[in-house]
Amino acid sequence: MSHDTQCYPPAVKKTALVLVTLALLAAGPGTAATVEVTVTDAKGAAIADAVVSARPPGPPAALRKRSAAVEQRDKAFVPLVSVVQAGTAVQFPNRDPIRHHVYSFSPAKVFEIKLYADVPAAPVVFDKPGEVVLGCNIHDHMIAYIYVVDTPWYAKTGADGKARIAELPAGDYDVQVAHYAQVAPLAAKRLALRADDSQALPVSLALKVLTPRPAPQ
Repeated sequence: MSHDTQCYPPAVKKTALVLVTLALLAAGPGTAATVEVTVTDAKGAAIADAVVSARPPGPPAALRKRSAAVEQRDKAFVPLVSVVQAGTAVQFPNRDPIRHHVYSFSPAKVFEIKLYADVPAAPVVFDKPGEVVLGCNIHDHMIAYIYVVDTPWYAKTGADGKARIAELPAGDYDVQVAHYAQVAPLAAKRLALRADDSQALPVSLALKVLTPRPAPQ
């Protein structure tokens, strides 16, 4: 069974407006800053698994080595959403007592790991920015998302709808917010962070998504 970039978990339903609030916090001259992002829907409920990235203009920044893995556990991909910098090698350990067959047909990364158990011999390198939708040829209900960004500064919102990107040097950044259930891409927001910033710089963005609902029991 194939999945494309418009695939959503079975529990995703109606459209809602998501409000994204950002604040650039700087501790003082010459110090690195932190971007704090809060993502909520129109009723103020937190939105989890929104991907936030901050990219300086110009060529992509050098790869910051970080480990990454998407497990198969209890016939599900864990985590549902991952975010990695372009060039990162991702491992796909199978923690189930059965075999899985992981694949993606997404333009950002086409790959296939045929039926296997335990840990594949080699990780998969995600070298092109974009959204990658994962599937399993054996279990059609299994789906997950890997967002590949061309910056080392990124984060994902938790259950409280908040994400933090730390250690941002002074400079200009394009801040992008994405969610697997978004209706349409949102244009990046340009933010300027200066070495002498001492106040939070609030910014509000709006993102339309298909609101996730609890899966039926």
